[in-house]
Formats: sequence, C-alpha cells, structure tokens
Amino acid sequence: MTKRPYVIDEMISAKAIAARIEELCHEIHAEFRGTDKLVVVGLLRGSFVFIADLVRELDLPVEVDFLEASSYGDAMESSREVRILKDLRGQIEGRDVLVVEDIVDTGHTLKHVVGLLKARKPGRLRTIALLDKPSRRETDVKADWIGFSIPDEFVVGYGIDYAQRNRNLPFIGKVRFEDES
Repeated sequence: MTKRPYVIDEMISAKAIAARIEELCHEIHAEFRGTDKLVVVGLLRGSFVFIADLVRELDLPVEVDFLEASSYGDAMESSREVRILKDLRGQIEGRDVLVVEDIVDTGHTLKHVVGLLKARKPGRLRTIALLDKPSRRETDVKADWIGFSIPDEFVVGYGIDYAQRNRNLPFIGKVRFEDES
C-alpha cells in the first residue's frame, strides 16, 4: 500500500484530553465505588495511551488486562469483520469490568467485544471510549462514557495510528492528505 503524503492538524490538545480524563474518572469512580477490584480491559492497540492515563487517574483498585481486536489492519476504513488477535489472560466472571476503547467508529468492534465479554458473565460491564464518531455508526452500540464526540474525520495521535504511525503524538490530530488541500 502506497502512503499518500499528509499533514496533521491538531484537533484536541493534550491539555483538553487530560482535563476530560479527570472528569471521566470522577464519574467512573462514582459508578464503581466499593468494588474490590476493577478489571480495566484495554482494546489494543489504539487504547494503550488512554488506558495508561485513565488508570493512573482512577482512585480505585484496578487490574489491567488487554484484548486485541482488529477490523482495520493498515486501512483507513473498517473491514467490518472483527477478529480477536489476543484474548484476556484473566477470568472476569462475577467481576466489575471497564472496557477501554480508543474510538467508536462503525461500532462493529465494540459491539463484538461487549458481546464476547458479556458471555463470560461479569458482575458489571461498562465501556468508555476516548473518541466517538456517531455519524459513522453502523451498529446499535454506544459507550457508557465518551471523551469527545468528533465529526467524520480520519484522526491520529494519543495511541491512534495511521498504518502504525503517529501513535506517539500527545494530541488528537486530523489527517489531511496533501492532494486534498
């Protein structure tokens, strides 16, 4: 696949992300107050930066696990076929679980993962996504908490990539291809 030249325009600053995570953690703490341990499940790879900042801000006992699901590969569009590439290491039956997603686009990945995890009979299962693109939704799924609702733009940064690049940006940026100026 030939990569087209592109530039990245900042859409959501690192400061805005940090402030929103703090707000979200207050709400999550209220929901899970009293839990003996919250299992925080990050959906790899895009959520790894978000989950790191989220668990550091949570004032709860947490266990972190990861599940890798893919519907994109290196493409800019979802294939709509969700594959589980890495499953959880631990058991979640009867436990409180928070699924952490980087972005809800078509909704296929989150719907598939929630269905998979609900079948394992957790005590409570809630979801959080840093970004939500409601205009792209193809399934009836909605995260319990949303960091930011964004328009239908291709974004990178803060763990989100384009063909494995730009995950290390501290902000969310809109990809603008130079031939689309």
